[in-house]
Amino acid sequence: MTIREFDEHPEGVAELPEVRRIEIADLKTALSNGLADFTAMPSHAIFLCLIYPIIGIALIRLALGADVLPLLFPLAAGFALIGPFAALGLYELSRRRERGLSTDPRHVLALRRSPALGSILVLGAGLMVIFFVWLTVAQSLYEASFGYAPAATIPDFIGRLFSTAEGWRLIFVGNLIGFFFALAVLMISVVSFPLLLDQKTRLDIAVATSVRACLLNPVPMAAWGLIVAVLLVVGMIPLFFGLAVVLPILGHATWHLYRRLIGPPPAG
Repeated sequence: MTIREFDEHPEGVAELPEVRRIEIADLKTALSNGLADFTAMPSHAIFLCLIYPIIGIALIRLALGADVLPLLFPLAAGFALIGPFAALGLYELSRRRERGLSTDPRHVLALRRSPALGSILVLGAGLMVIFFVWLTVAQSLYEASFGYAPAATIPDFIGRLFSTAEGWRLIFVGNLIGFFFALAVLMISVVSFPLLLDQKTRLDIAVATSVRACLLNPVPMAAWGLIVAVLLVVGMIPLFFGLAVVLPILGHATWHLYRRLIGPPPAG
């Protein structure tokens, strides 16, 4: 299947990658392979993913001066929105390991010379925009429910959420809206970043392929989204530090999920 290029693309026609059907069992295999990668490269993966707790702390500090408590959960949930971009180094390590190449973390720096770097940065910027829109929406929902008066303490904030009708409405509406944000990110990014890294393709083709993979496999991909959400929650419980283990496993597993979803490029 092909699509016609615009005039500014002199190469003329680009092939759309093959999208395969997968089963729930493929998710288990991807997670198993991701765990195997993490076991084989633990220091590399942990080093790469220690940036996540730092990002979390930095984002919380940026929110100081405003009422930070209502943003704690949206900030934590935001890891699911920016994670696909931040996991690029993990995809590269998994790619090198499956090819029998050196997995020295210094090879990750070679990504800056990737022909797809521009597309990767554009897509990553798009995820950051979605992340900040999500924070704005979350703040607006809180203010619509409780006004502009800040929550004085964590017990006060928790009390507002779970002992008032406004709190329960905020929980329901906030999670419903957050679900659609996460669904949009899953559809546009679960395949696109690994595909840009692995095959010579355009950004629009990579995103379209990611969406096609989700539409062709709605049940497995919905299950994958649930797995990611649950593991992220588990990783966030111990002050975000569990993410140093959860995120590398998910990053490596996403690479192996991509391998099961997308066929190899056409020969020649």
